[in-house]
Amino acid sequence: MTKRTIVAMPGDGIGGVVLNAAIRVLEAAGFDADYVNGDIGWEFWKNEGNPLPERTLKLLEQHKLGLFGAITSKPKDSAISELAPALKDKGLVYSSPIVGLRQHFDLDICIRPCKSYKGNPLNFIRKGTGDTIVEPEVDVVIFRQNTEGLYGGVEWSNPNSEVYDAFMTHPKFLKNFGSVPVEELSISTRIFSRKYTGRILRAAFSHAKKFGYKSVTVCEKPNVIRETSGMMYKMAQEIQRDEFSEIELWNTNIDAQMMWLTKNPENYGVIVAGNMFGDIVSDGFAGLIGGLGFACSANLGENVAVFEPTHGSAPKYADYPESIVNPIAMIASACMMLDHIGEFEISQQIQKSIADVVKSGEVRTYDMMKMVGSPDVLQKGAASTDQMADAIIRNL
Repeated sequence: MTKRTIVAMPGDGIGGVVLNAAIRVLEAAGFDADYVNGDIGWEFWKNEGNPLPERTLKLLEQHKLGLFGAITSKPKDSAISELAPALKDKGLVYSSPIVGLRQHFDLDICIRPCKSYKGNPLNFIRKGTGDTIVEPEVDVVIFRQNTEGLYGGVEWSNPNSEVYDAFMTHPKFLKNFGSVPVEELSISTRIFSRKYTGRILRAAFSHAKKFGYKSVTVCEKPNVIRETSGMMYKMAQEIQRDEFSEIELWNTNIDAQMMWLTKNPENYGVIVAGNMFGDIVSDGFAGLIGGLGFACSANLGENVAVFEPTHGSAPKYADYPESIVNPIAMIASACMMLDHIGEFEISQQIQKSIADVVKSGEVRTYDMMKMVGSPDVLQKGAASTDQMADAIIRNL
């Protein structure tokens, strides 16, 4: 295939360390690409007033593919307080750059696989009949709508009169909040559109059909959030009936799903949800396969795709003399990128190598050894970030 150029965006904290580990594995596996650095994250917010500089957007517009490490996001007041003095009092407002990437490039489809590795000491187990212990095989793929819903960013504190008057036309707002002083109100919206709801549903059903999953579960709350969740479930019924009748359609409420994911996680295949509920349920399933150190993801649009682990920047670990964090989520995210561009053979080699290393148990990061993260875990036998990457490379 044509040699690719990948926009490598380390971000904050541990992002750069895990990204470098993933690139080393990609190169060792024979993936030939050029990597250009993309500036993104907290330092650019503090020093430029923009955590997602225009120059990074231009790089992604040009090259179409990005690997992203991790991001630091802080509350509104903390963000303003950390701005460079020359940037304060200019009306700048921090917003998450990864959310900005998703919205700018219309990366509306988020895919988060949660598949357990054999031999992982962090795999979920439960009691079976008698005194037996059961370790169910978890193989779930969450499709999360990435650009709408509660993360759409349409919200106000102390809303202006135009916004307030519009909300006052709704009888429930008038009844429940009409007597609340406007300066005491903060309002967030949850917006679903038929176009993007249809896109995420069809992506979920198509994935189930392609990879042999028997069911697609809509995980929302249509019995309470009747308009948005209700629209998603109704559209899912129509799409399943007309286009994917061979795939079963299941419907769960998000609160019940969080109970059932530890009761019978092996029963679920593909799950689809809006932005907030997709975020919640994917982290829940990630916990069953070992935590966020194993949780990879893809953000897909029609023209641009960005791949990232779902963990945060872990700033408390960023300044350790030698990094202790687990790079598998980032490496698996790089495999999702390979699948996206058709490099299936290299992707399968890397994924097999990860599985072999985890199963052997000879090299384990601190989380896999059930240690509390601290600089001395390496002296206690835990593998560093680079040592885990080295083991995966050797196994290739």
